[in-house]
Amino acid sequence: MRPVSVWQWSPWGLLLCLLCSSCLGSPSPSTPPEKRAGSQGLRFRLAGFPRKPFEGRVEIQRAGEWGTICDDDFTLQAAHVLCRELGFTEATGWTHSAKYGPGTGRIWLDNLSCSGTEQSVTECASRGWGNSDCTHDEDAGVICKDQRLPGFSDSNVIEVEQQLQVEEVRLRPAVGRGRRPLPVTEGLVEVKLPDGWSQVCDKGWSAHNSHVVCGMLGFPSEKRVNTAFYRLLAQRQQHSFGLHGVACVGTEAHLSLCSLEFYRANDTTRCPGGGPAVVSCVPGPLYAASSGQKKQQQSKPQGETRVRLKGGAHPGEGRVEVLKASTWGTVCDRKWDLQAASVVCRELGFGSAREALSGARMGQGMGAIHLSEVRCSGQEPSLWKCPHKNITAEDCSHSQDAGVRCNLPYTGVETKIRLSGGRSRHEGRVEVQIGGPGSLHWGLICGDDWGTREAMVACRQLGLGYASHGLQETWYWDSGNTTEVVMSGVRCTGSELSLDQCAHHGTHVACKRTGTRFTAGVICSETASDLLLHSALVQETAYIEDRPLHMLYCAAEENCLARSARSANWPYGHRRLLRFSSQIHNLGRADFRPKAGRHSWVWHECHGHYHSMDIFTHYDILTPNGTKVAEGHKASFCLEDTECQEDVSKRYECANFGEQGITVGCWDLYRHDIDCQWIDITDVKPGNYILQVVINPNFEVAESDFTNNAMKCNCKYDGHRIWVHNCHIGDAFSEEANRRFERYPGQTSNQII
Repeated sequence: MRPVSVWQWSPWGLLLCLLCSSCLGSPSPSTPPEKRAGSQGLRFRLAGFPRKPFEGRVEIQRAGEWGTICDDDFTLQAAHVLCRELGFTEATGWTHSAKYGPGTGRIWLDNLSCSGTEQSVTECASRGWGNSDCTHDEDAGVICKDQRLPGFSDSNVIEVEQQLQVEEVRLRPAVGRGRRPLPVTEGLVEVKLPDGWSQVCDKGWSAHNSHVVCGMLGFPSEKRVNTAFYRLLAQRQQHSFGLHGVACVGTEAHLSLCSLEFYRANDTTRCPGGGPAVVSCVPGPLYAASSGQKKQQQSKPQGETRVRLKGGAHPGEGRVEVLKASTWGTVCDRKWDLQAASVVCRELGFGSAREALSGARMGQGMGAIHLSEVRCSGQEPSLWKCPHKNITAEDCSHSQDAGVRCNLPYTGVETKIRLSGGRSRHEGRVEVQIGGPGSLHWGLICGDDWGTREAMVACRQLGLGYASHGLQETWYWDSGNTTEVVMSGVRCTGSELSLDQCAHHGTHVACKRTGTRFTAGVICSETASDLLLHSALVQETAYIEDRPLHMLYCAAEENCLARSARSANWPYGHRRLLRFSSQIHNLGRADFRPKAGRHSWVWHECHGHYHSMDIFTHYDILTPNGTKVAEGHKASFCLEDTECQEDVSKRYECANFGEQGITVGCWDLYRHDIDCQWIDITDVKPGNYILQVVINPNFEVAESDFTNNAMKCNCKYDGHRIWVHNCHIGDAFSEEANRRFERYPGQTSNQII
């Protein structure tokens, strides 16, 4: 179903063509004033499907021949330039791997590199016109901001499809409308056409078609329907059929990619002997709509999942990580496409994939890269069933980590929460809707104990990404007409989809501080930091030092010693310290900044530095059953960029009261030989223990992922020496490997210190 240019077929286009001298072969008298010099001889258009008018596959006409652009090295900066060529103000995103379908003809540009400020794509670097080693499976697309350039004369062509398209699909419950819980899992299939919603004739309808529809609606699979019931029901209802002859393979990410036929306006007989297509979908574990479905899913024996998503701002999106040899690692984006992404999405209980992301769009992972060149048909039950290439360190880097965005069921949770009083739609006082039919009203949330994790859930429910701040006082925001506090005691783990899934006081509201000024608020952001400790360095640098007391006065002032140090015979004697280095990386998509501004940092005279966070890390020695026998802590007296990746510049430096923080792609190094970079183990008896380090333990600063903030090591202490081994990030191992780790601490000695 090839798009048709409006210039090629519309009557106005033909009339203009007859009046235009260029159509008759004569030279153009002059270059139009709105045409940029660099773009002379070129025309641009958006093509492909499914898409909206401001997005699509980019096609360029050069020397009378239309062609595409390869996605190799394509960036948002190149998308900005192309969107301006097309008459839009800027780009909001770009796509790869022929998301809008493969084009035909030449591939005009490859390895396109733009700064984003060029007036024309001809000013960008590339391999040269027509020089490419790509296929059309790698065609690039752009998503432009739906805002036109002022005074732009559309001398370029934006492709307009004249043929009908399926833009949206929904399930309409045949009975009990308005009383059915969300998400809707069963009903009549309806497609959105230019003249409204229409039904689909079920003649020839197959399970493959149902599979595609369920995937689009956010469900991993389909089940059989009682067709006899719906046929009986259909005899009593009027139907408006717009589509028939649907034939899907089952691997398509969108119904419009299937073979299908539309009824013509003059078709008087539609779907003879048939009825409306009906589909029943099976929701994933997160979206099981009723207790019966949950019990049914829980009753099935399930092994540990071997794929997960990390770093996504919304449910069903993130960096793809897979489990191999009990260790989690990432997937290289080479040949990563919608089929492979859909396998991941369905395996995790979501629908088919909306986007297959490359270039570490969901942040860079750390550690192993397990898979590369994954090639799925789309029918596999797991990513591990797809043909793939085992990778070596030279093959790929974490800057090529693959990610996904999955289709999700519509649950309507975003309609039960709103923000008020803020300066933008991303901030404000949190209001929630409570009550039943006929008595719905909005109310506020008590600010007591409201923190980062609660704010994370609120922003997720709003569809606004992460929370950069969770606020307990919102007196500076106007509360409007909503003054009643209707929820208190909210405590979230941070993984919930909505606030009503968090623990709270229920209908009994108990708030220590009353009044609207002490109600909960949030500031949301589409990006967040993600701190990760380099666990191998802890293992490599750990050692014991007996340090004289006369050298520990500053450390005692900052509470870096065990309690028994207070009764020591100062300045005589010593303390036994377990020292190690900490290298903390920011692998997120936003800089890690202290919650407090510079005006509230505390100066410590003894060490001569500022503390920007009271507690930045916790250091603990635990027994095998989790009992704490020794502890230390580290205030962030100097959060700065010690080193960065090759293409990243340092931003934060503590010298001269400078700004503190950790830039994305940089790390902060606390060397083993500085004060307080230790645990005082003077009172620890010989035995087997677990060394645990937790970054940002009080969740003061928002991160995209708190599950990777803890690092654990096995250690064995004999009273004179300590063996430290098996150091790993808390979520780096499989569940079984973690159980083995905690069951046998200190039994394997691979390092003697």
